Amino acid sequence: MNERRALHESIAGAAVLGSLAVVWGIAAQSRVLLFDGAFILLGIVLSALSLMASRAAADVPSARFPFGKAAVTPLAIAVQGVALLGTLLYAAVDAVAVITAGGADVEPGTVLAYGLITMTCSYALARWLTHRAPDSELVAAEVAQWRAGALLSLVFAVGGGLALALADVGDVVRYVDPVLVLVACLVLLPIPLRLLRAAGLELLEARPPAEVRRVLAEAVTSVREEFGLDEPFVRATKLGSRLYVEVDFVVAEGAWDVTGEDRVRRALIGRLEPLGYDLWANVELTADPTLAR
Repeated sequence: MNERRALHESIAGAAVLGSLAVVWGIAAQSRVLLFDGAFILLGIVLSALSLMASRAAADVPSARFPFGKAAVTPLAIAVQGVALLGTLLYAAVDAVAVITAGGADVEPGTVLAYGLITMTCSYALARWLTHRAPDSELVAAEVAQWRAGALLSLVFAVGGGLALALADVGDVVRYVDPVLVLVACLVLLPIPLRLLRAAGLELLEARPPAEVRRVLAEAVTSVREEFGLDEPFVRATKLGSRLYVEVDFVVAEGAWDVTGEDRVRRALIGRLEPLGYDLWANVELTADPTLAR
């Protein structure tokens, strides 16, 4: 399965770059490199979590889980968001403490070289993963982290370059390392917030994304016109790779039978299948409007 292979490759990439950052950071006594290494290595744990979520979400429904485990996907994404947010908070507090203590001696050329190397690797890995599993939400979360890592590395490189240019200006260089950590936290902050928002909306059964709503509306209109039905009551939500759809048509009493209802259901499902989701569609025809609301 492409999704799981991509997650394995993301874990391998994180192990290499994270180890490089930690070793380099210890050797250079640089907090910003250590922070980046810790952030990347944390990604290994989160990638492993995504891998387990992928396997769990693929399980078929059982007696204990009659609706399957589709909710594990947004749950795993929410855990990723919380973990990343906690890491950023800790790093920001530590950076402020270093600044108030008078800064730290770090060779800016080291930061510049590290930033250029990791920026190239992170961007390349993000592009590779995008092509490996373009439709996977779990892999999309990994890609978002690698793209942010590439942007963060660019910030490191720019900061290291500025520090080299200002090396003769007082004690400015002493504050480059902790200031870059704070800048990194600000750059990365939208990622956990975005992950938490997306996962929270799914777990609360909010409406599906705009593209899904558009296709659903077109499908319902097409089915209505084909079978001469009135405007139905429509409810839909997305949970991981599963799309739940409920469409209730109010019809004249005695005008339809079960066979006719099945034809309407099949017609709607056929129009929604191209979306690529695990579709759970419930289409009902009722003569009682109170049962449709």
